[in-house]
Amino acid sequence: MDIDVAALRAEVKAGQARLREQYEADGDARAVLAERCRQVDDILVRLWQAHGFPASLTLAAVGGYGRGELYPASDIDLLILLPRAASAATQARLERLVGHFWDIGLEIGHSVRTVQECLDEAGNDITVQTALLEARHLTGDARLFASFRRRLLDSLDAQAFYEAKRLEQQERHQRYNETPYSLEPNCKDSPGGLRDLQVIFWIAKAAGYGSSWEELQRQGIVTLEGMRDAMAREDWLSHLRIRLHFMVGRREDRLLFDYQSNLAARYGFVNTPAKRASEQLMQEYYRNAKAVTLLNTILLQNMGAALAPQGELAPQPIDDDFQAVGNLLDLRDEALFVRKPHAILGAFQIMQSRHALQGMTARTLRALWRACEQITPEFRADPANRSRFLKLFLAEQGIIHEFRRMNQLDILGAYLPNFGQIVGQMQHDLFHVYTVDQHILQVMRNLRRFTMSEFAHEYPMCSRISSELDSNWLLYIAALFHDIAKGRGGDHSELGTVDAREFCENHGLTAEDTELVVWLVRNHLVMSQVAQKEDLSDPEVIARFAALVRDVRHLQALYLLTHADIRGTSPKVWNQWKGKLLADLYSLTLHYLSHEEAPPAHGVIAERQAEAMRLLRFFALSATVHERLWKQLDTVYFLRHSAEEIAWHTRSLHYRIFNDRPVVRARLNQDGSEGLQVMVYTQDQPDLFARIVGFFARAGYSIVDAKIHTTAHGYALDSFVVLDVEKRENHREILPYIEHELEDRLIRRTPPEAPSAGRLSRQVRHFPIKPEVRIDSDEKGAHFILSLVAADRPGLLYTVATTLAEHGANLHTAKIATLGERAEDVFLISGGDLRESASRIRLETELMERLKV
Repeated sequence: MDIDVAALRAEVKAGQARLREQYEADGDARAVLAERCRQVDDILVRLWQAHGFPASLTLAAVGGYGRGELYPASDIDLLILLPRAASAATQARLERLVGHFWDIGLEIGHSVRTVQECLDEAGNDITVQTALLEARHLTGDARLFASFRRRLLDSLDAQAFYEAKRLEQQERHQRYNETPYSLEPNCKDSPGGLRDLQVIFWIAKAAGYGSSWEELQRQGIVTLEGMRDAMAREDWLSHLRIRLHFMVGRREDRLLFDYQSNLAARYGFVNTPAKRASEQLMQEYYRNAKAVTLLNTILLQNMGAALAPQGELAPQPIDDDFQAVGNLLDLRDEALFVRKPHAILGAFQIMQSRHALQGMTARTLRALWRACEQITPEFRADPANRSRFLKLFLAEQGIIHEFRRMNQLDILGAYLPNFGQIVGQMQHDLFHVYTVDQHILQVMRNLRRFTMSEFAHEYPMCSRISSELDSNWLLYIAALFHDIAKGRGGDHSELGTVDAREFCENHGLTAEDTELVVWLVRNHLVMSQVAQKEDLSDPEVIARFAALVRDVRHLQALYLLTHADIRGTSPKVWNQWKGKLLADLYSLTLHYLSHEEAPPAHGVIAERQAEAMRLLRFFALSATVHERLWKQLDTVYFLRHSAEEIAWHTRSLHYRIFNDRPVVRARLNQDGSEGLQVMVYTQDQPDLFARIVGFFARAGYSIVDAKIHTTAHGYALDSFVVLDVEKRENHREILPYIEHELEDRLIRRTPPEAPSAGRLSRQVRHFPIKPEVRIDSDEKGAHFILSLVAADRPGLLYTVATTLAEHGANLHTAKIATLGERAEDVFLISGGDLRESASRIRLETELMERLKV
């Protein structure tokens, strides 16, 4: 046996180079896949022969390689078929063969089995059965291979295989959150990827329907039009995967942010003022993935019906146009939507009105997919069609199911062309994880859940408010339009109001309802901004917000839409702290609107002090216990803290007001929301805030709220709300650690400890946020408001704190808001040389530089 490993390795490398040149020259995906198979076939057969295996053994390709589709960096799956268990000599040769596979640079996955072992493994594992189904003879005993193929097919139960592959696909889709619309999808395994097309052929082979689109079309599984569309979608995804493999130089099927821009350039996309080239590429990907998902649904349904015909299920008439076949909606005439275009919307109305219907037949889905061209300007202008569309929002059930179905079938985008423009459009704002259309439908889903009793335990406040709000179905319309202008450039809130107003007027909404919908679209971001960025203890903030909402109806509607919107961006963005901020703003504004004016400050303070005293009495403290501490506290303190917080601070500090040692107290959030409350009381000292935030960052906590206060006798009384970044469960056990460790650092006055540098997310690396820093003076010029926007990262707050300390700035309060990967923080500062314009500019410039990533 004389094998020149170096020469074969060079041949493999040269073959890959020729493949790339061939692809760049002619752009023929199928030819590249077939040519790589041919190259690998040739080398493997030569290696097999060089090792001198007995003629009774067989070498076969399986999996994608067996199918004849070998992507540039895909694994090469092999089956070595034995007539009987291998002898020691044969086993040794096989080990040398596998070693040479790797030596020459081929990533081989192999199995060595007898025919019976193959059948046993296939019976136990659907993945093995699927790979063997695609086996292709390479060299060796052809009769042994033919016997294996015959016995495998004889043992195959097509119906059972269909069910197993359907369940396997369902499980795979669940691993990818059942959506093709993730930020970094897998073009092979995600829903709508190449695997969904391969599942169709695996089942078709098992059932004997063929192994090509043409054969499936002849069998009646797919129409001629569907076949052409399927081939185009498969071709597009194949090109994408080939380009990805060549570009990365290894097996990689994820469309990571790291690759999207370069891939977009290879497709010829260029940046525009409204969209990055990568966003245009991904929008094209999502549209293809959506079509593949629908194609997969239709063809699996067709094959399932062919494999298990249910002749006993006689169609049950519904009306002149539709019938029920089992629990599926079926049209009685495939030309229905051409003859009666209005029946397009009628189909979705029937789905909403009939509880027993669980879906649509394949031919109905296919007909609706083709029916988009029937939705013309005349169709959209027809008052009857407008009435039908509006009634979809008013149904008692199935609202979200049918809007999602309409989007899947492109009906929604055809009826609302502006919605069609944002289908598959990514939002690289670092906290949305869905495409714009999917986010909108997610917001509608959240609003719908607020109206359903089975979700009242999850959203008690939203459920109560929704039940009180008249015409809450208007919120679905507001949700449909709130982000519809994304990607056009300009303020999407303002641009969206034009679309919303036109829709409402065309569909006959009253002037009052139209005003509410348009107002919600225009102001859908305001409530979250006020709640997370402004001081809710300031009566002027509440008064300004109340002037914007004007009445309880607008307040209720905006609260519900805001809550649904934040929850619909990403599972990671929403937390109980944000919920509390929204609820606080809602309650304070409701109180203001109910009393027509904000209660005077002294009235608020008196109420809070009285309530704090009432709470203190529960601890058997004297009626004068508060006096010494409260003498040191000013109006701002009582306005910024709740009665419960005031009582907690008083209970903890009344006997050590002039304490030389720092006092740190930690507890669970008292309102039941996640996170911890931490109070720090100590003689004021330089770099105090930097020390504290550095400690929290190192301990794995993120600060979401900070109330910084200095007493009349020069003590810092600071309160923090922190969330556990590491999601630990033993919150009660961590409280003593926080108290002891933070006290110790403050006693020793150790220099601020910089938190460990963490890795930036790919979103931040590839879609960076340009830092924004602004310092504004208050009316008296004594205090300054520092506002910043930056990409969130470990140590961000520490960087701000140390920079302020270096400039001699005193921190009075902080409003911390983190939206996904985006930090938007507001600080009230004074001191240093901030009164001088040049000094403020230096601070702004230095912060800008330090906040860059």
